[in-house]
Amino acid sequence: MTTIRTPARIIPRAFPGIKPEEVQEIIINSQIKSYPAGTILCKEDAVEHTFYMILEGEFEVTKTINNKEKRLLKTLIAGDFFGEMALIHNAPRAATVQSLTPSVVLELDKQGFDRVLKHSPSVATAMVAEISNRLRANDQLAIEDLRLRAREIADAYQKLAEQDMARNEFLTSIAHELRTPLMVASGYLHTLKKGLLTGEQLKSTIEIVSRNVDQIVNLTNDLLFLQEQELVLRDFQPVNLYQVVEGVVAKYQAKAKARGITIKLRGNSGIAPVQGDEPSLERAITGLVDNAIKFSSPNSTVDIRFADLGNHVSVSVVDYGIGIDPQIRPRIFDRFFHLEKSGDEIYDGLGIGLSITRQVIQQHRGMLDVDSQPGKGSTFTISLLKWK
Repeated sequence: MTTIRTPARIIPRAFPGIKPEEVQEIIINSQIKSYPAGTILCKEDAVEHTFYMILEGEFEVTKTINNKEKRLLKTLIAGDFFGEMALIHNAPRAATVQSLTPSVVLELDKQGFDRVLKHSPSVATAMVAEISNRLRANDQLAIEDLRLRAREIADAYQKLAEQDMARNEFLTSIAHELRTPLMVASGYLHTLKKGLLTGEQLKSTIEIVSRNVDQIVNLTNDLLFLQEQELVLRDFQPVNLYQVVEGVVAKYQAKAKARGITIKLRGNSGIAPVQGDEPSLERAITGLVDNAIKFSSPNSTVDIRFADLGNHVSVSVVDYGIGIDPQIRPRIFDRFFHLEKSGDEIYDGLGIGLSITRQVIQQHRGMLDVDSQPGKGSTFTISLLKWK
């Protein structure tokens, strides 16, 4: 039930210590008005000259921060009052006051207040005391707001510092990954130019140069792909995910065989098509399959499982290798983060495959989950929307 307050009860709260006859003097010089919900009575930065006492209803007091953010300062109910500063000076309103419900207020404008002062000087004393209290409260509010701003600035500065560090690490990683194959290829090319190599030496040197040039090309293509994914939103088409995976597996059979690893596809080959861009999804699957083979135990199996999940189709790439240390798990999708060594095993790679996978799946509005136990293996699962 809505609380209704009478002017005779509210006015002494606004002006503590005034006499009953002075209360009546204020009532005589005021007006009682009704307003629907959503009415703005005080507008921030406007110069207005009315004081309000709430008899019925609720109001919100808001302030604009940084020229765009609307912040709720407090909620007022029957018995509260606002706008008293407008009676004694011409400063703009410090906040906006808007009715949340149908409301009834007692309004006292500056002319009416001046008439009251002529007959009741003690009202001025009470007003000064109350305004002093309000100013102290506003000072505390301003201090708290400054503290909040300081925390936000500190957080923003920290994020900028982290971004700057990430950019530097990114550039350092690119320089390193490009410099090594470039130097190797360049050195062997100089040897070739001298014409001193023949037979198996010539063949081996050409293979080394070719392998390092391919590494440079692959890194450049990966970087361009990442940039393109950030800038271009592709038109999705129906994609046969099973066929995409089959194509990726065919490309990796030689690498898997070299480690004694068997790749097995498990699930329905006639699974429903998904919404996607086929070349991008091929890149995403490639990152998972390459990772699974790399971190599998020799002479083990990589399982690729398909599942129908109602509105989604999922594909899981499961290996039974070294697993992921919980300490590095939050970073496995970061660009250029890669595990260089585990035990006696040394791993190559640029640390960009999983980053591409995550970015592709995000653009496809899909999900990418990982479940891993150190020493037992990892499962990466992609879920994508079915084509409708």
